[in-house]
Amino acid sequence: MTGGGAAEQRRHPRLRQGAVVAATLAVVVVLPLVVSQFRLALLSKYLVFAVVAIGLNLAWGYGGMLSLGHGVFFGLGAYCTGMYLKLAEAGSGLPDFMSWSGVSSLPAIWAPFRHAWFALPAAVLVPMGVAALLGASVFRRRVRGAYFALLTQALAAAFAILLVGQQGLTGGTNGLTNFSTVFGLEPGNPRTTQILFFAAAAAAAVAFLVVRQIVQSRFGRLLVAVRDGEDRVRFLGYDATRVKVVAFALSAGLAGLAGALFVPIVGIISPADVGVVPSIEMVVWVAIGGRATLAGPVIGALLVSYANTALSEWYPDGWLYLQGALFVVAVVWAPRGLAGLADRFRHLAWRPGSRRRAEVAVGAASP
Repeated sequence: MTGGGAAEQRRHPRLRQGAVVAATLAVVVVLPLVVSQFRLALLSKYLVFAVVAIGLNLAWGYGGMLSLGHGVFFGLGAYCTGMYLKLAEAGSGLPDFMSWSGVSSLPAIWAPFRHAWFALPAAVLVPMGVAALLGASVFRRRVRGAYFALLTQALAAAFAILLVGQQGLTGGTNGLTNFSTVFGLEPGNPRTTQILFFAAAAAAAVAFLVVRQIVQSRFGRLLVAVRDGEDRVRFLGYDATRVKVVAFALSAGLAGLAGALFVPIVGIISPADVGVVPSIEMVVWVAIGGRATLAGPVIGALLVSYANTALSEWYPDGWLYLQGALFVVAVVWAPRGLAGLADRFRHLAWRPGSRRRAEVAVGAASP
């Protein structure tokens, strides 16, 4: 192959990536102008879910750590932001639900969340800290596979029960809601909705680029090696526990970031959003989109979330059955997710062309 041909082949992926980036930016800029405020808020929520899926894919898709409790990290980030918003609304007083619950003074754990400079970093750092502690304790004991999945599921169930039982501290079943201000902006205002949409899109883009950089780095290759052969990696002298803890903590941090954005976009966070069922839905996003791929979890989160909304609007009495049927069809016909299905079609479409190019090359080389 000539030098010009090799350069041309290297140029094509860059051109495709540039075209994808340009098209994505154009869509993000145009959407607020062409969709209603309600639909724009839904799209913002879908993008927040995409951030969760990107982080979960880092832990499960590339690290082999199936977490059925990522709702815990999502909820920690959401409650950190919700606490700040409730205190900003209350001013020097107590949040409304505390007054209803008979609380006479602000709990000490709430006091630091009066400040945005504390609450917003905590929305990411607290989930990362909890994940690091959990990972360091279980990965060191070689807990993995189904046992790790069940452990995280039990953590999600316990976290939801804890939130429900602490009415005066967390709002109980109702959670944190009725925010009168969102970082100085008026909830429900079209301008506020647009700003939150751009914030969610920026968070999804940053999460995608960060995970992309990680998986293409030496650490990413080591993470995949731990997934495929942890004992071999340990035999070679690497600390597999540290690799898994770091990846799991980063995944939890992205879930916390998503939770921090979820609260101002949706206007509520409650135990129903952080328990076992939401955690399993997060796994479904990654499975449908295609784990161990970069774009797959984003596609899965967006499509599954849209399907939930559309099916509930079209068939409110039985949309859960249709959702289950769609999931079964996707698993049977695309076990590697939508990204794997796309790769298969691309491979089938590429083979005839590559064969013709080979025949042309052989003919040109013949005397």
